Amino acid sequence: MTVKQAVRLPMTGAEYLESLRDNREIWLHGKKVEDVTTHPGFRNSARSIASLYDALHDPKHKEILTRETDTGNGGYTQRFFVPDETPEDLFKTRDAIAEWAKMSYGQMGRSPDYKASFLATLGANPEYYGEYADNARRWYKEVQEKNWFFNHAIINPPVDRDKPIDEVKDVFIHAVGETEEGILVSGAKMVATGSALTNYNFVAHYGALAIPSEEYALVFVADMNTPGIKLVCRASYEMNAAVTGSPFDYPLSSRFDENDSVLVFENALIPWENVLVYKDIEKANTFFAESGFLHRLTFHGVTRFAVKLDFISGLLIKALRGNGTDSFRGVQAQIGEVIAYRNMFWAMSDAMALNPEKGANNTVLPNLEYGLAYRVFMSDGWSHVKNIVETVVAGSLIVQPSSAADFKNAELRPIIDKLYRGSNGIEAEEKIKVIKLLWDAIGTEYGGRHELYERNYSGNNENIRLENLITAKASGQAQKFEDFVQKCMDDYNLDGWVNPTWINNDDVHAYGKK
Repeated sequence: MTVKQAVRLPMTGAEYLESLRDNREIWLHGKKVEDVTTHPGFRNSARSIASLYDALHDPKHKEILTRETDTGNGGYTQRFFVPDETPEDLFKTRDAIAEWAKMSYGQMGRSPDYKASFLATLGANPEYYGEYADNARRWYKEVQEKNWFFNHAIINPPVDRDKPIDEVKDVFIHAVGETEEGILVSGAKMVATGSALTNYNFVAHYGALAIPSEEYALVFVADMNTPGIKLVCRASYEMNAAVTGSPFDYPLSSRFDENDSVLVFENALIPWENVLVYKDIEKANTFFAESGFLHRLTFHGVTRFAVKLDFISGLLIKALRGNGTDSFRGVQAQIGEVIAYRNMFWAMSDAMALNPEKGANNTVLPNLEYGLAYRVFMSDGWSHVKNIVETVVAGSLIVQPSSAADFKNAELRPIIDKLYRGSNGIEAEEKIKVIKLLWDAIGTEYGGRHELYERNYSGNNENIRLENLITAKASGQAQKFEDFVQKCMDDYNLDGWVNPTWINNDDVHAYGKK
């Protein structure tokens, strides 16, 4: 007799917030954060994530965002948590990624579907993990059914990078022992963006230096509630906004700050059921590309970035209308260039979906060639767009009242209404509301962090370029490029054309005529 599984649905927003109320060890400004859902450094960003979970249950968004699970539990899940089998499936999944990204205006790169880039590959190819294949199957089912919020930390901290990995044992992640329950791990990883608000962290290795020995060959899942795990956070832009301003002054940083942090392990126990790779040096060094993670990571990244460019395009147009410069030919050309960047990244997203590569077990993966191209061009793309904004919006980004409080001062308000009014019938309050939103996107500490994030999001600048060449060689594409050139060169030699299509010039050559 078949036992019917209980229907499990993804978390709601309230359930997500409740899941964060545990014993996780988060440090900010020298103090341990007791509850990230109420602390002013995290509480609104947590609620921004909660709104994504609520959207999974909202008929307005559910059709775009979800599909039936493939675990047999009769539930549904966010589409990106399931592998795709056709280009049409991939295209629908792309739209689901975009739908969630729109809810944060493309600001939150580490939304819960981001880590689904990897988690869905556990179901598509569990055999890849050898003796830990059952762990992969279990986590695939568990995460798909509840849409648990995972993050990852896969980069070694910038410490002693001139030394081999195994000479920095006091800093880099490695196994320090084993018990019947699991592996004891010590060391640190970065950049654990958003991890203060996640349920689990996925830890592995990515970098220019290969893992040298078995103790460093680790890929595992870490519960954020694990004793011995702590996060050391950078300053919270959400908290800074709350202390010094208002939502009017900091409309993005006050609710979409994904705190970047260092993930620290101090003899933390990782249960055996959470291990995916252990003591397999080759697999630990190659999983990033071989698992299918990189294909899906770049698919999520380019889609979220395209949504962000939709937002900045509209914001730029609004700001220039308020300045009265939106009709200038040179300014219009600059707006057009920003829109061209927007169109290019959406086209890459389309191409990744509609020209997929073959995955494991009858699945398809987004096209990696276009994904690798995205990694290169996005690293410079946001900085270039930011430069255009600063050039054409110019001094308006600086000339703004200090805060919303200025508008509420009866003595000051008439002066503000006159000196800060916009063109085209736009009143001062509306104009400054747009300018402060734009400044938060590119000019505040939050905005500066976003420029650095987009530049380094996909890896160091050399790797993201080298991997285009490495992939082209591995796929045979580089050889095809050479063969294409050789075809051209085979048409001629020192004596002239050897291809009979063309006529040699012996009869007219100035120095060769007999």
